[in-house]
Amino acid sequence: MNLTGIKRCMLSSALALSAFCTPYSAWAYTPTPEILQAREDFRDNGFGIFIHWGIYSMLGSGEWVLNDPKIYHNEYKNLAAGFYPSNFNAHDWVKAIKDSGAKYLCITTRHHDGFSMFDTEYSPYNIVDATPFKRDILKEIADECEKQGIALHLYYSQLDWGRPDYNPIGRTGHEPNRDTSGNWRDYLDFMDNQLTELLTNYGKVGAIWYDGMWDRDEIPGGLDPELWNLDAQYALIHKLQPSCLVGSNHHMTPFAGEDIQIFERDKPGENEAGLSGQEVSKLPLETCQTMNNSWGYRIRDNEYKSSDELIQYLVGTAGRDANLLLNIGPRPDGSLPPQALERLAAMGEWMKTYSPTVQGVRGGVVPPQSWGVTTRKDNTLYVHVLDNDADLVFLPYAGNKMLSAKEFATDKKVKFTQTPEGIILTLPKDRKPSPDYVISLNFKNAVPAPQS
Repeated sequence: MNLTGIKRCMLSSALALSAFCTPYSAWAYTPTPEILQAREDFRDNGFGIFIHWGIYSMLGSGEWVLNDPKIYHNEYKNLAAGFYPSNFNAHDWVKAIKDSGAKYLCITTRHHDGFSMFDTEYSPYNIVDATPFKRDILKEIADECEKQGIALHLYYSQLDWGRPDYNPIGRTGHEPNRDTSGNWRDYLDFMDNQLTELLTNYGKVGAIWYDGMWDRDEIPGGLDPELWNLDAQYALIHKLQPSCLVGSNHHMTPFAGEDIQIFERDKPGENEAGLSGQEVSKLPLETCQTMNNSWGYRIRDNEYKSSDELIQYLVGTAGRDANLLLNIGPRPDGSLPPQALERLAAMGEWMKTYSPTVQGVRGGVVPPQSWGVTTRKDNTLYVHVLDNDADLVFLPYAGNKMLSAKEFATDKKVKFTQTPEGIILTLPKDRKPSPDYVISLNFKNAVPAPQS
């Protein structure tokens, strides 16, 4: 399905990207009331679960296994003929996610290997037509999300390591003698067609989560939004589902038409993983992070973060006014690893008490400190003490009369002193070690947003 009225520049396999016919200029984007409300709902959700699953799980070496130049795409595709996830149960997946306190699920519909995990008319290389399983797992998950009240977000790769029309190729997918005989315009049409299917056949979609544009960052003009036809594609998404958000893991400042800003393996304002040096925007923010060290199932990766570490990571993102999208890589049989289920359950137990301090809140007026972070709602400032050795906490916040300080879980009073420079909290000496000691501070007036 071509988009009428959209002028596209033509590329052939011999045409250098730097010779693109017109320079990019930002297009106008005014978020609709539906989008503005969806952005606020997204921020309120606070916590989501990421699912990286595909035929790559059968090799147990992560979702990037096809990027190995020793693995040929035509041989890799044969994995589909043996893919039969007999233990997949959409109800159990969604229930485990809901019980964790997460409010949305984001699943890979098509990763860089090009295999579609949904029923698509535009490629036979999909879970219904190419596998003996013959079931549309995305439809089953979408139906369960609707039944159980979990928002559905869809990951979609802009990069493809096998299609001839993903041409010229970028810095990944360098299989020897790879076929690059196709036309880039055909690839853009293919993406438009699949996105139309995803936004038409699977109910309400909360967000499209793009990934892969960074693949061409070493090619002159390779990151030009016009090359990727972003304006028309984003407009298509918003037309098909007016409240569907658009986010892209391109590791750059967001482009017009994007509704959320994504940080990979980093909280906003940090760059420990080297992928998040971009400026933090005013859009809703999301940090994606792994439970262990891998996105897709990796049989040798049992280095799971502890439940306490994951709780603290969730709190740390909330204190930076961001959501946490926490990843799980299902096994090839369709089951979620028991290590992941254990951590989901532990986070769910914690969330039964503390979810009001990390969901439906915004980043606190006090920026992150060595002892922890703050979140806020109305006249309340939640102080999250992540350092079990802290005995005094200083909050550099003045100008608002403080009425009380209490432990969030017990309502026990916490000693405080308010000075012209800020607030000093004296923490109980007998408090038990915990991943997050939360204190509720109540003020006379509403607590403002942090100073930018």
